[in-house]
Amino acid sequence: MADCGEAISANDGTWTNKQQQLLVKDGGASNNQPPSTKFINWQQCLMIALNIFFLLVGQATAVLLGRSYYNHGGNSKWMATSTQTAAFPILLIPYFLLPSSSSKDPSSLSNPQSICTVSFVYIGLGVLVAGDNLMYSVGLLYLSVSTYSLVCATQLAFNAIFSVVINHDKFTALILNSVVVLSLSSSLIGINDDSDGPSGVSKAKYIIGFVCSLGASALYSLVLSLMQLSFDKVLKKGTFFVVLEMQIYTSAVATCASVVGLFASGEWRTLEGEMNVYDTGKVSYVMTLVWTAVAWQVSSLGGVGLIFVVSSLFANVIATLSLALIPIAAVIVFHDQMNGVKIIALLMALWGFASYMYQNYLDDVEANKEQAVVDGATDGSSDC
Repeated sequence: MADCGEAISANDGTWTNKQQQLLVKDGGASNNQPPSTKFINWQQCLMIALNIFFLLVGQATAVLLGRSYYNHGGNSKWMATSTQTAAFPILLIPYFLLPSSSSKDPSSLSNPQSICTVSFVYIGLGVLVAGDNLMYSVGLLYLSVSTYSLVCATQLAFNAIFSVVINHDKFTALILNSVVVLSLSSSLIGINDDSDGPSGVSKAKYIIGFVCSLGASALYSLVLSLMQLSFDKVLKKGTFFVVLEMQIYTSAVATCASVVGLFASGEWRTLEGEMNVYDTGKVSYVMTLVWTAVAWQVSSLGGVGLIFVVSSLFANVIATLSLALIPIAAVIVFHDQMNGVKIIALLMALWGFASYMYQNYLDDVEANKEQAVVDGATDGSSDC
């Protein structure tokens, strides 16, 4: 991870197209030029690919392990919530191996932020993450994995709205198509009788699970947009070090809030009995929770990394792709039934995802054209 962080920190900062343009405007054809475009693209592609891998594999593994916890006798919503952030100490290893961005990143020196401001950002986001994780835990408790994943795919539609309002991204026809299709996909799941859901789940609990999953998707999208806003307006650092800081501090706050909820709800008293009656034994109980926590942390790190390197929109696109593929894995692992309604909903979710990806492709092509114009103008001025 340390090598990965150093790879994107050319000249102790991440050189994006926007930063290159600013450098050209500031007379960047000097000794402070960024590395060659080829080298920059290689670094960024490697970083993006690594974070996509973390997000896809981590999220799929975490959801399947979380459902396994409930299937084999686990029943604590607050324990399931805690596992989604409790493994943050493993990030302290790359955190201490990476050089501090505050000492080397010029942007952090010229735009220092008060401890109170930064603390408010981390605490606020951490509390939102804890609430989001709780709703996800309730949704996974009352829904099958396939239904849960398809409902959560609506997070892309919510993120499109929040990105326009908070991050001032543009709202195109393709994005509108994605929002509508994903909303219809969720509606199909909502009216579907989840006959393959967990045993003992009444219709009322199914509705609660559906509403909580839908609310969690909206809150997750809000958190992603707020994280991007924090990177752009508050933290203003150019190295991967800030990604680790964001993930560690918000996870620490979320874990504390979850532990408080665990004790305040009284669920901590049931944990020992839960472990004793766990279908596959005490060791399996502990290892399920441990690996669920690790998987969630890997997934979250990948998501925050994509926000930092690309945007919250792109991070949500990849997360939605994972959610669309999880039902297929659930059919293999848990033998979930894929009835006609779910198949149609899955195809609609994939169509919404494809629309969003195509819009990102068009944006990238346009950005490359603008960069080519800037590069051409720079070459012309240097010849003079």
